Amino acid sequence: MIFDCENKVLQVKIVYYGPAMSGKTTSLKSLFSYFQKGDSVNSIESTVGRTLFFDFGVLQFKGANWNLKFLIYSVTGQDFYASTRPATLKGVDGIIFVVDSQKEYLDHNLRSWNELKTLFGLEIYNIPVVISLNKYDLRKMKELEEINFKSSIEYKKFKNLSVKKTVATKGEGVLDSFSQLIKFIFPQLCIKI
Repeated sequence: MIFDCENKVLQVKIVYYGPAMSGKTTSLKSLFSYFQKGDSVNSIESTVGRTLFFDFGVLQFKGANWNLKFLIYSVTGQDFYASTRPATLKGVDGIIFVVDSQKEYLDHNLRSWNELKTLFGLEIYNIPVVISLNKYDLRKMKELEEINFKSSIEYKKFKNLSVKKTVATKGEGVLDSFSQLIKFIFPQLCIKI
């Protein structure tokens, strides 16, 4: 978090993280579309539309005395560009971890989660995280598997972790996930998005 006292701007960095094709870019674009800023997401993509390094956009909200500026990124899910992920995460204030809810991708989700844990070590438990169970409309993950996933990521060790169901292609749950993360980052403030 960066405080710009001269201009009265509070800058917050949020990163969408998760395995390839889980819906990180779609979630980010859906969030920006909600605020009529869909065209202000910058992407570095391959010729087939896959994220090469990261996607990036800025959302700004004016307050009575201070302004909030959210720098929002999504990391590439492609393992070929995995070396870019630590740089994208540097200075992060909150993470939305996008899970592909389809049962057959459970191992991909856990592998990506374990990579994130490795990058942060024990500090991961202090970072606000919202887990976005995306593609819930294609859902094949049963309740028991969802419980096992939460158990595998040591859900109860986190200070601020929530699980939300989303369908990014329809915009369902995306704003709710973002709002929950903002509440974790600013627990004392009454911020309504």
